Amino acid sequence: MDSIRTHLRQSSTVSLDQSVSEDEEVGGAQGVEMRFVTSEAEEAGPSSDLTALVWRYRHGYRRAGVLFCLCGVVIFAAAFLLAFAVFSGRYHCSQLGGQVEEDEQPGGGAKPPADGGAGPYLGELRAMMRRLLQDEDIHSTVSRVSRASHPPGSAEGTSLASEILRRFRQLQMDHTWTESLYATLQFPDRSQSSSLCLVDSAGLVSEQIPLNPSDFCPYSATGSTTGGVVYANYGRPEDFNWLKSAGVSVIGCVVVMRVGGGVSFAEKVWLAERSGAGGALIYPDPADLPQDPRRLGLSTHTAVSEHVTHPHTHTHTHTHRFPMFHRLQPISFSLCVVQSQVHLGSGDPFTPGFPSFNHTQFPPIQSSGLPLIPALPVSATVAAKLLSQLSGPSCPPSWRGRLPYVRCVVGPEFSSRRRVKMSVHNTMTPVLLNNIFSSVVGRVEPDQYIILGAQRDSLGPGAVKSGVGTAILLELARTFSAMVKNGFSPRRSLLFVSWDAGEFGNVGATEWLEGYLSMLHLKAVAYFSLDQAVMGDDVLSAYTSPLLVDLLDAAIRQVEHPKHAGQTIYSQAEREGGSWRIIKPLYLNSGAYSFTAFAGVPAMELRFTEERAYPFINTPLDSAARLQEVLGGRLGVTGRSLGELVGEMVLRLAHDHILPLRITSYAQTVLQFSAQLNKHSAELQSRGLSPQWVFSARGDYSRAAETLQRAIDYSDLHDPSTARSYNTRIMKVEYYFLSQYVSVVETPFRHVIHGRGDHTLSALTEHLALLTSDPGRFDERRFRRQLALFTWTLQGAANALNGDVWSIRNTLTYTH
Repeated sequence: MDSIRTHLRQSSTVSLDQSVSEDEEVGGAQGVEMRFVTSEAEEAGPSSDLTALVWRYRHGYRRAGVLFCLCGVVIFAAAFLLAFAVFSGRYHCSQLGGQVEEDEQPGGGAKPPADGGAGPYLGELRAMMRRLLQDEDIHSTVSRVSRASHPPGSAEGTSLASEILRRFRQLQMDHTWTESLYATLQFPDRSQSSSLCLVDSAGLVSEQIPLNPSDFCPYSATGSTTGGVVYANYGRPEDFNWLKSAGVSVIGCVVVMRVGGGVSFAEKVWLAERSGAGGALIYPDPADLPQDPRRLGLSTHTAVSEHVTHPHTHTHTHTHRFPMFHRLQPISFSLCVVQSQVHLGSGDPFTPGFPSFNHTQFPPIQSSGLPLIPALPVSATVAAKLLSQLSGPSCPPSWRGRLPYVRCVVGPEFSSRRRVKMSVHNTMTPVLLNNIFSSVVGRVEPDQYIILGAQRDSLGPGAVKSGVGTAILLELARTFSAMVKNGFSPRRSLLFVSWDAGEFGNVGATEWLEGYLSMLHLKAVAYFSLDQAVMGDDVLSAYTSPLLVDLLDAAIRQVEHPKHAGQTIYSQAEREGGSWRIIKPLYLNSGAYSFTAFAGVPAMELRFTEERAYPFINTPLDSAARLQEVLGGRLGVTGRSLGELVGEMVLRLAHDHILPLRITSYAQTVLQFSAQLNKHSAELQSRGLSPQWVFSARGDYSRAAETLQRAIDYSDLHDPSTARSYNTRIMKVEYYFLSQYVSVVETPFRHVIHGRGDHTLSALTEHLALLTSDPGRFDERRFRRQLALFTWTLQGAANALNGDVWSIRNTLTYTH
């Protein structure tokens, strides 16, 4: 009897040991279940041995029968206990998750194994992350970062960089390092201030208008210009078109424009320059930004600053509709069309398209993205002084702001026959920049990176501009570092980055992208920008690549709204008109834009705001105290919610066997364009232009994406080589939409959906619209080239998704 019990114990021990070792190899919860089943089968061994023993002792039937029954009871009890442990563990984890897991998403990847590696389940990891995230650290870090202005190269900026590097090192992650580079930045001239004055007909100064000498637009042209004043509303393409239709010329004039209107400072200045203006003044109107200091508004003497490097954007816009959430309504994407482009609108304008190397060995090349006219930010008081003296045609009702004592006319003449003279005195300076990195190396696929980044510098205190993003970045780094120490073993690597020179057009981030462009499409899974993440605590916006929408959809169902206790962000958004409203297009000044449009990496920038605009961004008033007042003392709580939302998505990307990206997202976008092409099919064919090639490429892409998705759904995702193969193809989908037929130096935003240039879908769609709106301007030769650029990029994406060359079936029939 003792020998039999010993035999049973030894057999069970061997089976469990094998289960542990095999489980470590497979790295999945289901792997544990499979090993338990195997153990049960292996435990049949002692039963067979016992039967042989019974037959060997033919005269001990009764004793053998008792032993046989006893062993059966022991085996049954052991199996029952093992099964109970497994399923109770699953139940316990689901309870920790708080809600039903959102791992099974239509279109967002396979139904992956519940566990991504050895260690806790996803529910346990989610609970651990929520427990570790802290409000206090976020608030204190924002206060520290925004205690004074900290532009790149300044003593305060250098001190802050050293402090962040020290805090990263204290976390004892796998790697912490800095990368330095020189970039050419522009600052106000210390010896001579910019000025604005009114001059009489003889050119003599009749009135000097006071300006804050620290207010400037980085990368403005320097010099002076004198002329009349034209009011151009927000400085949008349609605003300049209205002036032209009204017979108002801006040639040689100083154009006054309002902040906002969905147009960046850079685009306002470039459009004014293209229209022939001699200079540009940009001011905050009370209709757009509150200007009552007693009620959390700007002072009427405060100007708003922003860089003015531009990407040579074409003037027209076109709207596409991308279905973003499954089962939800689509969201409109407004994309600008570009005729030609040399500078990104971000990065060092003296090294367009390539990284900032040592300038002594690589002489700088001035980008055509630098404006040719001077630009200045001015206060509402200065704008009112100028606009109140204008004469000329009345402006449209929609152009009327709330400047006091201003009658809305567009100029260009002054009632007193005077003119305005503006002078800008800025200097270009090479500055040593430092990007700071810290990483947790993945345990299964370490060469796949999930990147989180935030701008560190600010021309003012920058509580929103740089403080919030830096605080959430550090808090997430601390949280994930602690999770690793508590048993979390991420499949993929996490990379936390503090970027320098964000105020000058995301210079630090863009130069890093340019330096590592050839490898990032093989390694970068996704990028999350934390810039300006908290301006309020009510409305969430997600500026994102469509590939990340399913991931976001699952995350907002898990995270509680910071302002509405007991409700998820998703449920609150549904009450307020639909969660699809959360999704917004990536925009040029976003910290995430270059990652997608330039590098082909799926990217997202998240932001909590109020219905009432946060007025202090890009001003000297952007302090932690004002932000805390706007939030009613809830800065830490709101920052924690945003951090949890990002952390939820990062956790999924780092944990799941198969990357949860919606690889079919772009098929619907191209389908909608195909429908527009089909409407003009007869007209195109009469001009010798067949849309059949686009239809074929669209069909090939849709079939390839759906076939890959089905293959993932029905594959054994526990097989490491299978999972690796699928993930490699999934993470390159965004990259496939970078046109290989245009130069990365001449047209850096090569993405055919999100990019800027003649190769893009928006450029093609706008040109197509001329067939009905203005047939005389339709250029068949240009359209044929545009069609070829887009079609072959799309066909290339379809071929790449198919995988091996023998899986591709391009059998088109040529017709005249």
